[in-house]
This record gives sequence, structure tokens and C-alpha cells, in this order.
Amino acid sequence: MWSRGFGLQLVRQASTVRQVGVLFDVDGVLLRGGSVIPAARRALRKLVDQNQSFLFPVVFVTNAGSCLRHHKAQQLSHLLDVQIAPEQVVLSHSPLHMMETFHHKCVLVSGQGPVTQIAHTLGFQKVVTMEELSEQHPLLDMVDHSRRPTSTPSSSRILPQIQAIILFGEPIRWETNLQLIVDVLLTNGRPGCVYDARLSAQMPILACNMDLLWMAEAPSPRFGHGMFLLCLESIYRKLTGRRLEYEAVLGKPSLLTYQYAEQLLRQQNQNHKLSTIYAVGDNLMTDIYGANLYNRYLAKHHTDTMSDTKLVAQGTGTPVPVVEEFAFAAQCSSILVCTGVYNPQSPLPGDQNVSETMFHGQNDLKVEPDLVEPSHMVEDVEAAVDLMLQQESPNT
Repeated sequence: MWSRGFGLQLVRQASTVRQVGVLFDVDGVLLRGGSVIPAARRALRKLVDQNQSFLFPVVFVTNAGSCLRHHKAQQLSHLLDVQIAPEQVVLSHSPLHMMETFHHKCVLVSGQGPVTQIAHTLGFQKVVTMEELSEQHPLLDMVDHSRRPTSTPSSSRILPQIQAIILFGEPIRWETNLQLIVDVLLTNGRPGCVYDARLSAQMPILACNMDLLWMAEAPSPRFGHGMFLLCLESIYRKLTGRRLEYEAVLGKPSLLTYQYAEQLLRQQNQNHKLSTIYAVGDNLMTDIYGANLYNRYLAKHHTDTMSDTKLVAQGTGTPVPVVEEFAFAAQCSSILVCTGVYNPQSPLPGDQNVSETMFHGQNDLKVEPDLVEPSHMVEDVEAAVDLMLQQESPNT
């Protein structure tokens, strides 16, 4: 089991201040499901010294969110044969710990894995799961005939009114989650009641991971949480005539996720500013779009006069306060690899019709040609590391 002290020691072992940091996507770049991409171990060996310490600040940024951060660090360490600390991992839900205004609210959580434990770890104190909600209101979930109750069970626990919804990732039973989430939304958190057509304000939703597709062992990409969100949005619009709104959307390509990841890079760099962040990914619509969007934000940050409030946009139109003395990197360079979602034989997303089928944009996230154009395209993650080392060589 990782200890926090050991993790901090591990990521701070380098005695020199570095000018660059690296953000690695996981699925499609380092792994395909539970299998390691052959180039991954070779790539990481080039980034550690003889003591297995990273030569540069490194953070692994994944849109996965069905586990705890220290479990993901353990998994990556085992599979990639390199020591990775929890402080080097950003999951899709990691920035939720910054959203303290929701930590005291009663939240309904959707997803897989230890969702209650994940929520508590992030700071949420009153958590209701889909299973608890279904047990309290057994007549709501009626799609699967084999699971329909034959009698109304009595529950000793009376659930409080739900005040917000957290969507961690794709659930197992989509029909159950879609039904109960809509019930909660249309009853203002009291799903045992009849729908209230007079509701003027929508309950806050915090959504993690908008990936439409992700790459596992199958020959073609698999549905991601973005597909579930599309279903939920379509149902909500069909029933209400209104667009489903999100209080926050987290995970790549959200700006908040990249800003949070940069803070972790800075912690490894003795809190010194970085000149360049290299972001390696396999998905044009999340990894490359997000890195390029963050690069645009960095450029604007360095040319504009900072406002007194010093806010950074999440990518959803909602501002979030950042550390006042935080000095951002000069640039973020995107590197696309061809071992995951991106297929060199597939059409590029310059065509608007292709873009719309590949991208799940939220609110002010729009497909723009320059945002889905990588700074560099290489075969695999080893080639990406070689490129980065060449770019940062004193002789270049």
C-alpha cells in the first residue's frame, strides 16, 4: 500500500529543477485494457535514472474514474515496471476535491467501482448510490422484468433529498441509471414523487469523463461515458424540451483537468514554473483537443493582464478560482500516437460531419480545426519520448 509520505518522496527525488513536464494518457498510449503496449515500458525506461526516479516531472492523466487514485498508481506501477506515486495520477474525478461548495450537499453518484469510497475521498460527506436509491424506491426501475419486485420491501433507512448528481463514469445497467437520474432531476431530488412540471431550475450535475470512445483489447474503440451522457441528454430534452446543463464537466478535454495536472507537475518540480508541457495521447477529441485548448489558454494568460479575481475556465463556462500565486507554463505541446483510438487510415476530423460523430462537446466546447491538429504525430509512446528528448536536448 502506498503511503503519502513515500509518494511525495518518490516524486520529489530529482535534485534539479526541470524546464519541462510530461502528461501521459493511459488507455491507447500505455495500455490496451489490461495489456501493456510494447513501446510503453521502453519509453518509460528512457525517462528514469538508475534509481528509478523520473528525470522529468511526469503525471498520468486518464479519463478513467472507477477506482481510487492510489489503486491506479499501484496498477500502473505493476504493469509498467516503474514506481508511480498517487501524486502522479489524475483521474477524471480528481479535480472534484476542489469543489468544496458541494461537499456538504447530499449527492447521488453514478458509475462503477467503489463510488461511495471515491466520493468520500474527494470530500463529499452525504452520498447516495443508485443501488440505495433503487432499494428505497423499488417501483422506479421497471425495464428488466426479471428484477421487478414482487412486493414492496421495507427499508430502515430514509434517504434525504438529493441536492446534486455526480456522474463518475459509465454505469453497468444503463437503463436503471438513466431512469433514476431522470426521476431525480424531474422531482427536484425526491424520486418517490410525481414529476414536477413547474421546476424552473435544474439540479446541479457534475460529470466526469466525456469520452465517446476509448481503446481496450477489442480491434475497434468501445463506448465511453460520453455515450451515456448523450443518452441522458437526449432523454432529458425529449421529456422537457430543454437542454441538460452541467455545473461542471471534468476530465479531458476540460481546462480544469489540465490546470490541476500542471499543479501536480509543479509539485514535482520543487514548485518551480515549467517552460513546456508535453501532452501525449491517442484521442484527437480529448487528448489533443484538450492539450491544444490548454495551450491556447496559456498563450492568452501570458498576453492578457491578469484580472483581480484570477479565474480559470473549466471548459464549461463556469469559472473556478485557482491558486493566486500560481505561475503557468509557457506552452503545452500535443503529441498524437497511433496505438489507440486514432487510426491513421481513418479520415481526419477536418470534415464537420466526421467531427460531430467523434466529439461530445459541452456548452462552449466547439470543434475547431486547429484544436484537433496535434503539434506532433508519431507511431507510439516510445517515439513520443524520443521526440521530447530530442526537442529538449541542449544540442538541438
